[in-house]
Parts: sequence; structure tokens; C-alpha cells
Amino acid sequence: MKKLLLLCFLSALTAACQTKQAAGLLEVHEIEYEGNINIQKVSNLLDREAVMHHVDVLNWEAFPYRPEVSFRIAYSEDAIWLKFYIREEHILAQRTETNSSTHRDSCLEFFFDPISEGPYYNFEVNAIGTVHLAYGPGPGKHQREFVEPDLIERQMQVYSTLGEEPFAEIDGDFNWELTMIIPAELLVHHKDLSLKGLRSKANFYKCGDDTSKPHYLSWNPVGTERPNFHTPEFFGTLVFK
Repeated sequence: MKKLLLLCFLSALTAACQTKQAAGLLEVHEIEYEGNINIQKVSNLLDREAVMHHVDVLNWEAFPYRPEVSFRIAYSEDAIWLKFYIREEHILAQRTETNSSTHRDSCLEFFFDPISEGPYYNFEVNAIGTVHLAYGPGPGKHQREFVEPDLIERQMQVYSTLGEEPFAEIDGDFNWELTMIIPAELLVHHKDLSLKGLRSKANFYKCGDDTSKPHYLSWNPVGTERPNFHTPEFFGTLVFK
């Protein structure tokens, strides 16, 4: 009888976890620290204190390649901290100009609607830390407004273990990491925004349009016929605790 009750409990627990995962709900916790902060300290704190999540949903059968991608996310009083961990066979990093087409390189992306109002920010960062950032409504990406490059370059910190120099595609078995600090000041359409207590909409992606194996992975499933990340109706929920 005890064994039967245990099996029922485990089955119910598994079902609850699967339901939560399917719903795309992710809790983002605040990390407190002492002294000054920098990108390396953020990277280490995320490794120690944040939960690992995965960008592993294959939404389109025409693009079956699945690199291994995971991430940790947390926040401080005035910034979102995000670290990706990637293992893949082909890496491309040619774009060096802010707000260029970084999605054509090996690219990590974070689409973020802070107050679940509809318009959202799309952070698209290639393997050497070049940032593309715009804001606007979905689903049409042509409606979006770029954030000023000077502001991005002053405010956003990005570190890639692959360095900062551009390179043509390289093939092999690569493990690399990318860490970013996104200060609240970069959310230019949400002045004086406090992260704590927010219930936001978001998705996390990995892509590489011009790589030998184009791929389009997401954290929360995307239900479109063709690859399209500009689909806020398929964003999951972030709760800033």
C-alpha cells in the first residue's frame, strides 16, 4: 500500500512539473552581492546561485539540428543577468556593428516584454558579443525601433569565451559561454522600471541563419508554420521574485 501511494505521489509530482514546464513559467530570483559588480563576478554568481534552464525545443522539422543550449538568469536591483552555455558543431561570428544582423551568425536571443503589455525588446547577441536591440509590437519585425547604438555600447556588458574578434565559420566540437548584463536603463520605453515583483513575458532562442546547419531553438514552444521568433503570443512567463 505504501509503495502504491509513493508511486501515485511521484506520478502526480511529475505531471505537475510537466504542466509547469508546458506553461512556460520561470521564476527569476534576485542575487545580492557585496562590493562592485563586473561581468566576471556576474558569471560566477550565476554559476553558483541560479537554476539551469534549457533552450531545446525544435519547432520546425525542416531544421532538425539541435545544438546543446542552456541558460541561467537572475537579477540585481537594477539589471538582468543572463548566461548561456552552448555546445555546437559550427560557429560563425562575422558581425561587429551594433544593431547589425547578428541572427545570421551563431546567435543567442532574449525577447522580453517587461510588463506583459504587448510590445517587447529583442536582444540578439552573436558569439563575439555584438548586440542587436530593438523595441516594438509583434508579430511584424519591420515595425520595430532600434535602441541607440551608443546607449547599448555604454550600458550593456557582454562577455563571450570566444573573444571579440570576428571569424568565418569554424567546424568541430565547441563548448562556449556568453554572459550579459542588461541594465534597466536599456529598457528605454519603461523609465524607472523596478524589476522586483514584475510578471513579464519572454522567450529565449538559439539560431544561426548562415551557419552550415541553420537552426532555430526556443525555450518556450513556437507554433508557427515557418521559423519566426517575433511571436509574442508564444512567449512564456517570467516572475521576478
